[in-house]
Amino acid sequence: MAVEILNNDQRNAEDQRWHDRARRLEFRGNYLAAIDCYDEAIKIDSQNSNAWYGRALAQIALGRYPSAAASLARATQTNPQDYWAWYERGYLLLEELNQFKAAIACFEQALVLSPQDYWSWYRLGDAFRQMKCYQTAISNYDRALALRPDDYWTWHRRGDALRGDGNYPAAIANYERALILDEQAFWPWYKRAESFRSLHRYREAIASYQKALQLEPDDEYSWYNQACCAAKGGQMTLTLKSLQKAVHLNPSNRELARIDRDFTLMKNCWQFQGLVHAERN
Repeated sequence: MAVEILNNDQRNAEDQRWHDRARRLEFRGNYLAAIDCYDEAIKIDSQNSNAWYGRALAQIALGRYPSAAASLARATQTNPQDYWAWYERGYLLLEELNQFKAAIACFEQALVLSPQDYWSWYRLGDAFRQMKCYQTAISNYDRALALRPDDYWTWHRRGDALRGDGNYPAAIANYERALILDEQAFWPWYKRAESFRSLHRYREAIASYQKALQLEPDDEYSWYNQACCAAKGGQMTLTLKSLQKAVHLNPSNRELARIDRDFTLMKNCWQFQGLVHAERN
């Protein structure tokens, strides 16, 4: 009996040495060698969830996402109570592999282990939004906001879900909440503009595009869409200025503008015709 205990102690010590060596190699950025060390630890104890988890993180650092997902699956299998393994597996499936249903299952399991975890509620909302289950996404974002009422990203993404669901006024309100938290954020200004555009409120859309362009002066989409709104609103000078900038940033916008119905009122404008039919440099 004493010999068996000693052997187990030796195995545990050797396992720990491989694990410690892997961590040192990761710290130096040598992820390939770290994976080899985790493999040695796993050979000693295939039920070592920490080794599977560490192996996965090293694989993620190398961009080996399918292999990392498999390692995290083994980590959750060997230790079903490991919240972080469930969360990291869900995040990987959501953000890198576009496996949204599988990601949802992981986040739901993470929430069984930690029901008050903001991040899992937020990521669960993201996964449902990616699946276009907008109302369910909004419900999950609400759970996240109950934990962090002033979180910029949750208000932002909740706005995206509302916009995807066609509720543009509510989306605008959510983007405005996000902008209260970070008025220098480009995307809420841009998406606010897009929402106003969908409501045919072109002057308000233009005002938001202009705020977006103050933050990202070379964003071709803001210039082009601002040109569309200006054309619909009969603002010829702004239409030409914005479209000229969009074409400068991406000459293919010239061909797009030729057939875009938003420029119907500009068809008889010689400056517009000269711009969209000009030869490329």
